[in-house]
Amino acid sequence: MDMNQYLEIFIEETKEHLQSMNQALLQMEKHPGDKAMLNEIFRVAHTLKGMAGTMGFSKLAKLTHEMENVLHALRSGEMDITPDLVDILFECLDILEKYLNTIISTGGEGNEEFSGMLRTLNEIKSARTPAAEPSAGTPAVEVEKAVAEESRTASFQINQYEQNAINKATEMGMNAFKITVFLNKGCVLKSARAFIIFQALERHSEIIKSVPKVEDIEDEKFDFEFTVVVVSREDSVIFDRELNSIAEVERAEIISLNAEALKEASARGETLGGVKPGLERGDEAGPESIQESEGVKVLTTSRPKTGKTVRVDIDRLDVLMNLVSELIISKTKLAGLDDIVRSQKFTEEVEYLERITTNLHDAVMKVRMVPVETVFNRFPRMIRDTAKELGKAINLHMSGEETELDRTVIDEIGEPLIHLLRNSADHGIESADTRKKAGKPETGNIYLRAYQSGNNVIIEVEDDGKGIDLEKTKRKAIEKGLINSQVAENLSKKDIISFLFRPSFSTADKVTDLSGRGVGLDVVKTKIEALGGVIDVETEYGKGTKTVIRLPLTLAIIQALLVYIGEEKYAIPLSNVHKIEYISPGDVKFVQQQEVILFRNTVVPIIRLGEVLEVRREEGKKPKQLTVVIIKKGDRLSGFIVDSLIGQQEIVIKSLGKLLMNIKVIAGATILGDGNVALILDVNSLA
Repeated sequence: MDMNQYLEIFIEETKEHLQSMNQALLQMEKHPGDKAMLNEIFRVAHTLKGMAGTMGFSKLAKLTHEMENVLHALRSGEMDITPDLVDILFECLDILEKYLNTIISTGGEGNEEFSGMLRTLNEIKSARTPAAEPSAGTPAVEVEKAVAEESRTASFQINQYEQNAINKATEMGMNAFKITVFLNKGCVLKSARAFIIFQALERHSEIIKSVPKVEDIEDEKFDFEFTVVVVSREDSVIFDRELNSIAEVERAEIISLNAEALKEASARGETLGGVKPGLERGDEAGPESIQESEGVKVLTTSRPKTGKTVRVDIDRLDVLMNLVSELIISKTKLAGLDDIVRSQKFTEEVEYLERITTNLHDAVMKVRMVPVETVFNRFPRMIRDTAKELGKAINLHMSGEETELDRTVIDEIGEPLIHLLRNSADHGIESADTRKKAGKPETGNIYLRAYQSGNNVIIEVEDDGKGIDLEKTKRKAIEKGLINSQVAENLSKKDIISFLFRPSFSTADKVTDLSGRGVGLDVVKTKIEALGGVIDVETEYGKGTKTVIRLPLTLAIIQALLVYIGEEKYAIPLSNVHKIEYISPGDVKFVQQQEVILFRNTVVPIIRLGEVLEVRREEGKKPKQLTVVIIKKGDRLSGFIVDSLIGQQEIVIKSLGKLLMNIKVIAGATILGDGNVALILDVNSLA
């Protein structure tokens, strides 16, 4: 069978499993006694082994098999979880990621061998307590089955609602069964197979419980078996025949759940088929109810509806977004037609079309939105490794992971956040001794937060370290010839911090593997501004630093203010517009050779866009009044002088292409309702 058709599915699922393993390892390192995390790591290794074996990736399968042996020894108490062992498991995770990256780039596992790690895992396994070794006559497969069975039955509990449902069913003459379905180890599309099985069960019964949950089964977060509890008027023969006729089903284990038998077993302290009745109230199923259906009474439970998900390639979403963009442009053209008779019916239809296109745009945008969790999840491991390398104790606290951003923004935001978090760990957080002398806890804290504010998403990186030494930064700027000592005396706090975002500027006394080369914050600023965002830094020496990133929700369709500069139309993103003022030419003053105006007791520098953009205009004609668009970038204000205003409009951002991509003052272009092109101003570079 050609397995290449399943390669993309394998890659996506392996990424998810490796992320789960990473998170579980981090939790297990903090809480070595947490058996749930150990079971999760074992489950992932077991699943990866089966998937890799099916796809023919023998190296990946061999490594996960050796990991599984060590994890089994940990689960059975033959070995203790030590920091060194956790480090080795993290190294195994890194190797698995390298294998996966090679598979993504070449379609195969490559020639690199990690025999040293295999030897290390074998040595660990050999060093465990001999008395606890499985007997020579017990095949490895049987041990594996026993472990899987132990894990499955330990987690299977019947809560009081489900117990009541079973009792009602038996009182009505119905049967209750616990059914465990075992899939073949070579089964590739497990969730699709599970869907067929659920359909077969629902033809003859009502499912009142599933372990794992239905959502996890849909996402393939299970090994090669799952368990359900059903109530039905049919006997077990029907289920045995139905299930064993489905392809990829290895066997089905069906146990009758008689309410009286469960009660007797509970009184004896035993379980029936791994079922522990009436332990505690859970939310797996709600209160039971009896409904009439075609003259037959059917027992149902009010379970929460499960979400249906489907993986869609981002390129397909881009095509859909482009089509919606074209529809919005057509709608704008239609609304702007002047040479037609505008009847009431025509106006109503145009307004209806506008509502539909707006709703369609919102729907497509929601499909493209991805939680920032997909980016945040990689950082706990990075901070853990960085802290070990620096010999510091650092805790990373994350919040707002559910905050959503456009997929195009998500793909680009990871690198800037890595730089900021490394800066906090290296420059910000002090050593344990230094913190102790300063009266701080020995463990430093880094906070990574995300939250939505209007049409923007705010991401904050904050630490409780030593903060930025502004005097040292000022001295470095003078040494590099960026300013002279006289000007330096009058610089504000924000002006001094801005030097840190200059290329090749660093305050580090020595170069390390992490920092000191002057590369980092300038890259961060460039990337953030390329995404239409703004970055600000707040700091207090001795207490810590907070970096605030403000990003637009989307880069595709925005609200803009259209203006005239000369005879040309330009668009200014509305999210940056703070206020519009009308002033006389005499209100413009000069401060240090810069034109400024006084706006609400604040000195605001102004920019004559006609001069910057080199727009031709009639000479000798002086306006009696100037139109100033006040732009807010972070905490700073700037004034753009334009000739006149056109109005607010929803616009579609189009790229200028590779030939024009280096024009700093232009962020893109849009097609207006009359078919003409208007350039979109890059507020960050102009201000």
